[in-house]
Amino acid sequence: MYIMEKAPAKINLSLDVLHKREDGFHEVEMVMTTIDLADRIELEYLEEDKIVLEAESRYVPNDERNLAYLAARKMKERFDIREGVYITLTKHVPVAAGLAGGSSDAAAVLRGMARLFELDTTPEELAEIGAEIGSDVSFCVHGGTAFATGRGEQIEEIPAPPPCWIVLAKPPIGVSTKTIYQSLKVEEAYHPDTRAMIRALEEGDYEGMCQYIGNTLEEVTVKQYPEVAQLKEHMLQAGADASLMSGSGPTVFSLVDQDVKARRIYNHLKGFCEEVYMVRLLGTKETLD
Repeated sequence: MYIMEKAPAKINLSLDVLHKREDGFHEVEMVMTTIDLADRIELEYLEEDKIVLEAESRYVPNDERNLAYLAARKMKERFDIREGVYITLTKHVPVAAGLAGGSSDAAAVLRGMARLFELDTTPEELAEIGAEIGSDVSFCVHGGTAFATGRGEQIEEIPAPPPCWIVLAKPPIGVSTKTIYQSLKVEEAYHPDTRAMIRALEEGDYEGMCQYIGNTLEEVTVKQYPEVAQLKEHMLQAGADASLMSGSGPTVFSLVDQDVKARRIYNHLKGFCEEVYMVRLLGTKETLD
């Protein structure tokens, strides 16, 4: 038996870090939405009780260091699955980019395992398992657009953003999320107006969405990696309606309401940045089917 799942990337329209928790994680409030840039996950049934992961990228491990592998192991343990699975992972989402590529791969494996083994489970239960794997996995199980709280695992569905183009660019650097959070001084940091962002989405207000995008971590990452600020400036100069770093970076994205402007920004960035993408928002769960 063979199952295929898409694993879409996400962007943060708003990311606010409130304080550090007793468990060592940070309390956050985020507005996240999925975009039409996705990895491809294929799952095949194996009679032998083992997990095999084939990742078609030299930057991605094939063992328990990969969240997709860990997701398969969690499902086998939770549902006492005695058979095995062969997972083929085709990467399109940049690695270590602030786009939740690894988390989305794990979520796709959770969904795919449930289908492959015909398990009696719900998205909520899969999201609960996902929370044990990583903070963004719960959101990626559901997809769409959501307000995420806690350490990112508490998910509330909210209206999708108004239609627009997203132009993303990832500079040729890797950013450690752990290092960025360790460098953050919450009491001195910028805090975006997440509630205003949610209101803009509820009202379908594109200009409001552009006005209220914000990311507490951006200033921290920019201090260590000035390339992020340079990319942002290039996007705005080329005509982006708004620009922001996603997650802990280093990927920067722009919101653009016109195809012509989006293509101009894309072509401009391709002149000096190798990893550039022009995609649409997915936004609602229905578009993931």
